[in-house]
Amino acid sequence: MPARETLRDVWNHHAWADAEHWRAFAASPGALADVALFERLHHLHLTQSAWVWAIGDRRGEFVFTKATDFVPALTLRDVAMRNHASLIAVASASAESELDRVIDIPWFTDPSLRLSVGDGLTQVAMHSHYHRAQNATRFRELGGEPPATDLVTWIWKGRPAPGWVV
Repeated sequence: MPARETLRDVWNHHAWADAEHWRAFAASPGALADVALFERLHHLHLTQSAWVWAIGDRRGEFVFTKATDFVPALTLRDVAMRNHASLIAVASASAESELDRVIDIPWFTDPSLRLSVGDGLTQVAMHSHYHRAQNATRFRELGGEPPATDLVTWIWKGRPAPGWVV
């Protein structure tokens, strides 16, 4: 399978998995009020926003938000939805050359970091997966049952689109 198709699958899975977590958290009283869980959600989506900016046209400076900027909590889900739409569009780019395009990552200094868009998209998907697992553990500690969001589960279910709304 060409790299572009694999990356597109990774990102479609990623959006679905994020949406499954948001659905579970939003349906559970108190989950989004949990500081540790919500701050990690914020970090996950802030990181996604940073990559949208880094891969995109970089108009203006990147704005570092705080978790407390998102009241009500579901406004952060709206940011996640926009991020996924933007990054899936890049991952689905018709030309491999877009995935091979090299970008500078300004938050890495001494030494600087230059990498391909494809490598950046892979990094942010893996980074998000790591924090989704942490939030699944926290959700279980709060008495919830986190959804199964492994890649193989997504494939088994027929590669469904994300269902962002509870």
